[in-house]
Amino acid sequence: MAITIKDLQPREVWKHFEALTQVPRPSGHLEKIQKFLLDFGKSINVQTWQDEAGNIIMRKPATPGLEGRKGIILQAHMDMVPQKTPDSKHDFVNDPIATVVKGDWLYADNTTLGADNGLGVAAIMAIMEDSSLQHGPLEALITADEETGMYGAFGLKGGELEGELLLNLDSEEEGVMYIGCAGGLDISASMEFMEEESDDEVAVKVQLKGLRGGHSGLEINAGRGNANKLMARFLREAMDECGVVLASWNGGNMRNAIPASCEVVLTLPSEGVEELKGIAAKYETLYNSEYATIEEGITLTVAETEMPETVVPEEIQENLVDVVLACHDGVLRFIPTIPDTVETSSNLSIVKIGDGKAEINILARSSCDTMKEYLALQLSSCFAMAGMKVELSGGYSGWQPNVNSPLLAALKKAYTDMFGKEPDVRVIHAGLECGIISTNYPKMDMVSFGPTLMSPHSPTERVEIPTVEKFYSLVKALVVNGVL
Repeated sequence: MAITIKDLQPREVWKHFEALTQVPRPSGHLEKIQKFLLDFGKSINVQTWQDEAGNIIMRKPATPGLEGRKGIILQAHMDMVPQKTPDSKHDFVNDPIATVVKGDWLYADNTTLGADNGLGVAAIMAIMEDSSLQHGPLEALITADEETGMYGAFGLKGGELEGELLLNLDSEEEGVMYIGCAGGLDISASMEFMEEESDDEVAVKVQLKGLRGGHSGLEINAGRGNANKLMARFLREAMDECGVVLASWNGGNMRNAIPASCEVVLTLPSEGVEELKGIAAKYETLYNSEYATIEEGITLTVAETEMPETVVPEEIQENLVDVVLACHDGVLRFIPTIPDTVETSSNLSIVKIGDGKAEINILARSSCDTMKEYLALQLSSCFAMAGMKVELSGGYSGWQPNVNSPLLAALKKAYTDMFGKEPDVRVIHAGLECGIISTNYPKMDMVSFGPTLMSPHSPTERVEIPTVEKFYSLVKALVVNGVL
């Protein structure tokens, strides 16, 4: 009999994660998960409420006699990144996530799994439900819309929480404890234009598929292909050689996911279609060769489609293609004192062109504020030269590490005692909510850790099943033993 999620251990965590997979919770559509969590808190008789930012907060009083301990806050985010394979029919707003066990790994069926950060939420639910645990004051903070802009963390007010110690359960490598993270900034470039009628005879849809995508922080240094960048490279030659005219462009859909697919609609003279197909075949071969061992099965296809009513003016389309080619994407710099850790990077996440408007979105990250400012200046200058309006938003500073953290010391001791080796302590290039939360709670001691996840923010997202038990055991040990 095939193993399913119902067979996994620790059952008290996996039963809650399974329940979460049945509640649609893509970023921006959180009403169902918020109600689910509020109902859960009520069902276990724990004080539970939703704050003005949409966060769900739970408060469980200390076991009698342990009221004097430092209060612990268990923190995770409720939303998930909605990514799927091109042939998947999944509707993230309405459909549950189907899970598949493959050896020691749990996947979804051609979609993101939602282990980021559903397993953190599931661990919190298990702790809150367990009446046998002896613990000090305990709170849960389950934040809203972390993946699209950390809006829940930004909206969390000072004084809402009482605890002094925060366990962020949103990291992706078991045995690693994070005490610092990169800051981030959203860079949006836009342009409006008057569309023109096409003089061409045929229209084609060009689709680029098969890229791995992935997390734009954790995997930005993996050398993976960016679908928008690869499409621009192909389009530049197609414009020069076949005289194609751009009607629309759609690539990427999440600011913090490396875009894995892209499609454009082009018009051109009918005699140029075969030449265009030849150029596409050339680039398909080229991309698979250039990204060998990193990507597998990249496809670039050309198929005739309905003639669009309007197209982008040719002088504007050249600027748009050129700016996508020219803008920085990927790692800009590693931390000089920690050469194997990314300091500054950008992800050319979304390109949407059509209906008289062009929009390009980039998520910039850096653990150094001045380098983040430099990257923003570099990108803004690039887009300004293309005549685009640039807006900067959602900026936040990195979380500065505290190597003398009492919470870190307690976690390291617990981990070493339980598993016979010391955990690694690192700074992560992804954005964690700790830095934002610390703005209103500057004295709060924080550490981030979690089970092992691979390729979050992509349809191949998966969690290493045995690491979940180690992760939960550590959470439970810290809750029970407290911190002096």
